[in-house]
Amino acid sequence: MLYLVPTPIGNLKDITFRAIEVLKEVDVILAEDTRTTAKLLQAYQVEKPQTPYHQHNEHKVLQHIVNQLLEGKNMALVTDAGTPGISDPAFLLVRECLKCGIKVETLPGATAFVPALVNSGIPTNRFCFEGFLPQKKGRQTLLKQLAEEERTMVFYESPQRLVKTLTDFVAFFGEERQCAVSRELTKLYEENKHGTLKELAKYFGEKNVKGEIVIIVAGKT
Repeated sequence: MLYLVPTPIGNLKDITFRAIEVLKEVDVILAEDTRTTAKLLQAYQVEKPQTPYHQHNEHKVLQHIVNQLLEGKNMALVTDAGTPGISDPAFLLVRECLKCGIKVETLPGATAFVPALVNSGIPTNRFCFEGFLPQKKGRQTLLKQLAEEERTMVFYESPQRLVKTLTDFVAFFGEERQCAVSRELTKLYEENKHGTLKELAKYFGEKNVKGEIVIIVAGKT
């Protein structure tokens, strides 16, 4: 069995009883960053071996992990924060497990874009998740396509590129398009800022931005 286990996006208390139970019962925990996961495991007295599994080694270790699962081991896959597979490694392993007849079970839990979307005040009945935009190749082509998107759009971004991305949105979507930016979700300095793209580009352009960021942009009307 392979379990996909969501982990807290900030506050360590945002984890389910079942997630802790699974982490205590599996044979091995596959971790995006073993140092980050070690802090979580220590907080909940989980003593299980960890194996690194991240975007830089997933192709290399994939078959070895699948072989261990086929031999009867139970494993849990966790990322640094949130649900595995949402802008984090998981897809390749899940696909291979399903091909080989290995059962995969995904636990419900923390995902950064859900609270950001619900808190945005922007329609939630129809939305598309875009994750991180390409930094260079294909970026402008994608933005031109998204300028016509009528559904609410959800993006992830780093603090270093937030202002550039908001500025690009102004150029392609128009400065009056409604937007919400959430950062440091569930942490002490959580911030949820609402306004037009122009207003938010100016606001964050005057700040030293930190923390993981979710951007919600209204669709074209």
